[in-house]
This record gives sequence, structure tokens and C-alpha cells, in this order.
Amino acid sequence: MDSQERLPLFALLSFALVAFTIEFDNEFEHQVPHRTTMQGSSTGSRQVPWLVSRVMWSNFLRFIPEEGTTLGDLRRRLGMRNANLRQWLERTGKWWGYLVVESKSQEARILPTAGGRKAIQVWRTLDDLIEKRWRDRFGEEVIDALCHSLSAIVRHIKVELPEGLPVLGYGLYSRGPEEPQPAEAPSAGISLPSLLSKVLLWFAMEIEGSSEVSLAICANVLRLVGEEGIRVRDLPRQAGVSREAIAMAVSFLLKRGYAVQESKPGTRTKIMLLTAQGRKARKTYDDLVQAIEQRWHEQFGDEVVGRLRESLERLAGNSSAEHSPLRPGLHPDPEGWRKAAPEALPYYPMVLHRGGFPDGS
Repeated sequence: MDSQERLPLFALLSFALVAFTIEFDNEFEHQVPHRTTMQGSSTGSRQVPWLVSRVMWSNFLRFIPEEGTTLGDLRRRLGMRNANLRQWLERTGKWWGYLVVESKSQEARILPTAGGRKAIQVWRTLDDLIEKRWRDRFGEEVIDALCHSLSAIVRHIKVELPEGLPVLGYGLYSRGPEEPQPAEAPSAGISLPSLLSKVLLWFAMEIEGSSEVSLAICANVLRLVGEEGIRVRDLPRQAGVSREAIAMAVSFLLKRGYAVQESKPGTRTKIMLLTAQGRKARKTYDDLVQAIEQRWHEQFGDEVVGRLRESLERLAGNSSAEHSPLRPGLHPDPEGWRKAAPEALPYYPMVLHRGGFPDGS
């Protein structure tokens, strides 16, 4: 991609949010005892929780006080249906070890485990810590301008949106709130990643209101498939997302007739090509991205959207993570599970139930 090409506004939002989240997650991993698949327990004890990403904190665990709460009260706070709430409790409790549930009634007590309390105490500090690093790195003026323009857009959104992106379901769609509530006036204390999440989710919801293919799939897969197709094994590196997330996207495109997969003659290499339906979906995506960004200029004002783009371009640079001004914050701890900074940042986060990491890891 030509470094001078104008990037879509939503992709710049994604680069900033993913970079902030990776830096947040790396710091959490450094401070909190945890377990991972590849490295086992950081303390040697299996009693520590499983390592998860910021979304699990911002969308769920932050609603649970250290002294615990009841199942009914948690449901009211979250505005979440019982079936989905049970899934969250299953994952954050039985699977990952952050919570215990004392019984199954509506008055059941939900309590953090010892590891969960430690995680909550650290998570509470990290938005402010990483934002301070960004202010030191990029300058107060840039971050202030970014927060101001994001807040101006959030004030126009009539539905209360979560402070983290939702976990993507089948088809990798960005579902809005299960039980939408009227938006409250944005607090002056809302964090930078929460502002980025709300504005990016709103863009995705506008796209997906008119597109049969999710923004996550359009931006991270359809966008990359040229007329000659693309090697499926190249998609994770080029998109900046995990093999597992790409596999889910490719499966959807193949099953729904947007793409076909062929073997390169004489090899086992799989090539994915778009069908006429897939090319139409990609054209719809391109047109919607331009139309929505233009509508935002009209709805929110040229000054607000222009300032937002300018601030994000100063943060993110072009689409290559290798040369982005965001790169200094992407380097993991030498002992961390990521091992290395990503080569690319996704055009849209792939937040999965695997732990909520922004690249689907």
C-alpha cells in the first residue's frame, strides 16, 4: 500500500485502539500473576487466572466490586440477557478463574477470586497509566485534540454504547447493546480507549446496517483479495490478526458464496478468490466507507471530523505497524506471550471469545 494513500477514518481509529489495548495488555501481563497456553503459570501455581484482554475488563469484570455482587444486580448493571450473562460467568469464572458464583439463583453472590481481586486492582489503573505514556510520547496537544473530537462525536450518539468493543459472534458482526438504553451525557472522565471504542463501534454499526458482510471481514479479508486472489496463509500477516480469526472469516465467506478456494497447481497452497457476489460485497463496503465518512462530516461537522483525522494520522502514520509512530508501545515484555511486536495492525479489531484480544489471538 502506498504510504501516501488516504486511510479510512475507521482504520485509523482501529490502529489507535488496538495499539492502546496491546500496550495495556502487556502492562497487565507484566503486573498480574496469570496463566497462558504456551507458558503455563507465571508463578508456578494453577490458582492464578487465565490471561485475558482489556475488553473482558471494560465490558464485564469492571462491574463486579471487590466485595462481590448478586446475579440480579449484575444483570441490571449490564443490561444483559440471562443466557449471555451465564456465558460470561462461565468464561470469566469456571474457565478463566476470575470469579466464583455461590449458587444459581438471582440472589446468588458473585465474588472475585484472590487472583480476580488482584486483576481488578491493576486493571483500574491501566487506562490512566497508558494514556499518560501516550501524552508523554505524542504530546498533550495531540491527545487533548483526539479526546475532544471523540467526545464531540460520542455526544451525538443516541444509544449508550459499551466502553469496549463487543465480542464478535457468528459472521464476526459487531452487535450493539442487547437492551439499548438512551445515551447519557459523556463523562469528562471517560478514558481514551473507551472513547475510541464507542466511536469505532458506531461506525461499524452504520456499515453493518447496510452490508451483508461484517466490517471485520470486509476490512481484514475482502479488502486484501486482489483480482488474482490471495494465498490464505498470507492473510494473518497482512491483516494483522490471528490465524484463528482469519479461519472464521474465510469459512464464512466460503459458506455464503462470497469466495472460493483453489489449490495452486503442483502445491498444497490454498488460494482464495472472490466470486461475483464477493466482488459486489467488496464494492458495497468501499462505497459505504466513503459515504459514512462523508455523512459524519455533515452530521458532526468538518472541524470535528477533520481534527479527529489529523490527530489519528499523527498517532498512527500509515498502515504498517513497523513504521508507525505507535510502534514504540507495541513491543512486548521479553518474557511475554506475544514474543514480538505485530507487523501490521488490523483495519478493524477481531475481538473473539478466546480472551478478547484485539487481533483475535
